Amino acid sequence: MTLRWRIVALVAAATCAAAAAVGVLVHHASRDRELSQAREGARTTLDRAALSYARTGGVQGSGAVMDAPGLPQGLRRLVKKGHQGTEFTTGPDGPAMWAARPADGQVLSVRVDMSTAMRNIGALDTNIILAGLMTTAVVLPLGVLTAERMSRRLRLAAATARRIAAGDLDARISAAARPHDEIAEISGAVDSMAAALQERLLDEQRFTADVAHELRTPLMGLVTAAELLPPGEAAGYVRDRVRVLSTLVEDLLEISRLDAGAEEADLSPCPLGPVLDDAIAGTGLSACLRTGDAEDSGPRAPEDGPKVWTDPRRLTRIVTNLVVNAHRHGREPVEVTVAPDGRTVTVRDHGTGYPDDLLEKGPQRFRTGVRERGRGHGLGLTIASGQAQVLGARLTFGNAPDGGAVATLHLPERPEPGPIHG
Repeated sequence: MTLRWRIVALVAAATCAAAAAVGVLVHHASRDRELSQAREGARTTLDRAALSYARTGGVQGSGAVMDAPGLPQGLRRLVKKGHQGTEFTTGPDGPAMWAARPADGQVLSVRVDMSTAMRNIGALDTNIILAGLMTTAVVLPLGVLTAERMSRRLRLAAATARRIAAGDLDARISAAARPHDEIAEISGAVDSMAAALQERLLDEQRFTADVAHELRTPLMGLVTAAELLPPGEAAGYVRDRVRVLSTLVEDLLEISRLDAGAEEADLSPCPLGPVLDDAIAGTGLSACLRTGDAEDSGPRAPEDGPKVWTDPRRLTRIVTNLVVNAHRHGREPVEVTVAPDGRTVTVRDHGTGYPDDLLEKGPQRFRTGVRERGRGHGLGLTIASGQAQVLGARLTFGNAPDGGAVATLHLPERPEPGPIHG
């Protein structure tokens, strides 16, 4: 049950409970008053009848009766013991108040009919029920409107929080400040949190971009110096490390451009097969290319195979990173497959698969997951995801049932490039 219906149910229950409590109190108060008045009236009449009987020896015209046949047995026994009393009955003749006292060995009694009084109380109970229903009918819609308004504001806050968690740090609730309004306080706290998170993330992005730019100049000098070293094992090791460092700096610069939304795709129709061939060849690694269900059997002409509307350079970058990641963190054979629709590319290895954290949250920079998937900086998949977003494509990650990591790139028919949100 949602909060809205809980509030509505609570309002309805509270209204009905209040109406019932008021009805019960009024009913008992009215009944007690009527019984008290009838009892006093019966006693007064009985006392007058007793005086008349003492003076005249008869009760005719006094409203009292000697040894009345309908007298309640309990009251008759009480009088036989020498006492007087009253009793309310609801017999076949209707509700009545009896008063009795001893008189020369007989029972002198008075009966006060209460049919009208009880009917009045019944009518009062009916009016109380109708008033309670009318009150509920008026209060309940107001409760529904109030609950709906509160629920709508809470749903807006929850939706905004989910958008922020999904990466849209510009999302804000923008609720008006209201004193003593807890929902407005929650909305303001969410907006403040989003602003602080956005500022921190932008600071980190600016720091990463600044570091990468600052490293680029001394790195170029380091590359030149490494090339001047005399041939040898140590020189080869230095050149290899410099190459790795240079690649890392270029990756950081590319991520900085993606974070800043400065990347734009140069879209054009191009055959998918040759682009994948070039991407695999550019890695210098082995990968089996399959089109549909048929394994690739050799080179093809540039116009062969399905065409897609994409940016060949960025598509090559994505596939290259996926193949390199499959070799670095998985195990051979690595398979690149084009689905029959001609717009879905799958890269699979036969290693331990992607870690659960990556499947749940997506690729994260400087995190490579479980130890079994190797070492690295975690930038390859981050760049692939960012470039896929620039293309208007969708890159998903999963694990094959029989083992191995599976990355699937869904290319749109004609994507609309959008800005990148870091």
